[in-house]
Amino acid sequence: MNGPPSHDPVPAPATDPWKGFRGVMAGALILEAITVLLALPVVAAVGGGLEWWSTAYLVVLAAVMVVGSGLQRRPWAIPFNLGLQIFVMAGTFIHLSIGIIGIVFAAVWVFILVLRADVKKRMEMGLLPSQRTENQG
Repeated sequence: MNGPPSHDPVPAPATDPWKGFRGVMAGALILEAITVLLALPVVAAVGGGLEWWSTAYLVVLAAVMVVGSGLQRRPWAIPFNLGLQIFVMAGTFIHLSIGIIGIVFAAVWVFILVLRADVKKRMEMGLLPSQRTENQG
């Protein structure tokens, strides 16, 4: 016997779509941290050298991104990620290339927010592949 019929017209997804989405956000933060660290030799060679404070700023920023990649389950993860973009763009005072990295990754985060809205909308409508029932083919 199957129990009472569900009154929910949209079935819950069989797998958690947000788990994969959190993985995308964590991966984006790791890639951004790598990019910020790869900018160190560029700033050293092209930007007139690195001072102790500029090196510390970039290394600490990259370290915070790596730590933040493990905190993507938290409800404040998206504001945290977007706040990091402000600090990367503020790195323009070190060298223009850091600001450009910030702008590029800000665009990446805007796209991630668009994807988040799309997944949320599809989940509410029951259009995720894991929400399809046998009758929907």
